[in-house]
Amino acid sequence: MTFAARWTARAPGLALVILVAVAAHALGAWEVRSLGRMLVDPLVLAILLGMLVRAVLGARDRLEDGIGFAAKDVLEVAVVLLGASVNLAMLRSAGVPLALGLLGFVALALVGGIVIGRAFGLTPSLSVLIAAGNAICGNSAIAAVAPSIGARREDTASAVAFTALLGMVAVLALPLLMQPLGLSHEQFGVLAGSTVYAVPQVLAAAYPVSDAAGEMATLVKLTRVLLLGPMVLIIAAWWRRTHADASGLKMPRVGLPWFIVGFALLALLRATGVLSVANAELAADGAHRLTLAAMAGLGLSVDLHDVRRVGLRAALTASAGLLLLVLLGLGLARLV
Repeated sequence: MTFAARWTARAPGLALVILVAVAAHALGAWEVRSLGRMLVDPLVLAILLGMLVRAVLGARDRLEDGIGFAAKDVLEVAVVLLGASVNLAMLRSAGVPLALGLLGFVALALVGGIVIGRAFGLTPSLSVLIAAGNAICGNSAIAAVAPSIGARREDTASAVAFTALLGMVAVLALPLLMQPLGLSHEQFGVLAGSTVYAVPQVLAAAYPVSDAAGEMATLVKLTRVLLLGPMVLIIAAWWRRTHADASGLKMPRVGLPWFIVGFALLALLRATGVLSVANAELAADGAHRLTLAAMAGLGLSVDLHDVRRVGLRAALTASAGLLLLVLLGLGLARLV
């Protein structure tokens, strides 16, 4: 198939993806204008709207090429651009104890999350996706891990939806814990940065408490994001060793996934100053927009019957994973 023919085949599906993404963005803006805050993240809205449109339209062959392109290729480009958001220089002020503590935190959260998912009867891939989202950075971690383990779109959409919704719950609930638990502002920053998934959610949870809490939360969160690349590589290597002979699973090829290499390269360019702050902000904005489109593509590719079959178990797993994060985050806050 020629280049022009490929894009002609993708055009109808991509047009629908863009419409759903724009609608999700508009709903998020309406939330801010009418309610004073964003209650449901546009990424979640994009998935939900996409699933609703898919339920109404049903499966349409002429839309599948564009939807599949958005759900996979666009998502991988978004992961690359996320590397520009990693400011390595800021991490120096966090200190070695906090960095080592976060290494242990992420390892325990990841392993514990996988164990919880399997205990609730989830598939291995969905257990890994939810655990990765909890341990690192929610949607971005899920997006990075999914192609590395050959996860189904239904599993990816379920993991994104539940971790994003619980991230919103954490933003609203965590500040209520500060006084009862007797946390200092810096300790609360550690808790927020290690527990809340997305960077905007971390800022929303911590900066209303104080600037000190917000700054510490940002440092902790950036350290977690920095671990995204190594975590994906470890998961991919483990998955190849333990699931290579499993029937029906598409395993990643030998070598580093291209989008992880791109992620690391952009992070390095940001750290060395080759990539300016202004250009890094443009890349981060592009990552957000592409991720929104990718989430719309994921929603449009999901059959609601498949999601319902794992919905309750996925919700319980994500909730238990969040509780584990809070407990580990409290321990880390007390230690450092």
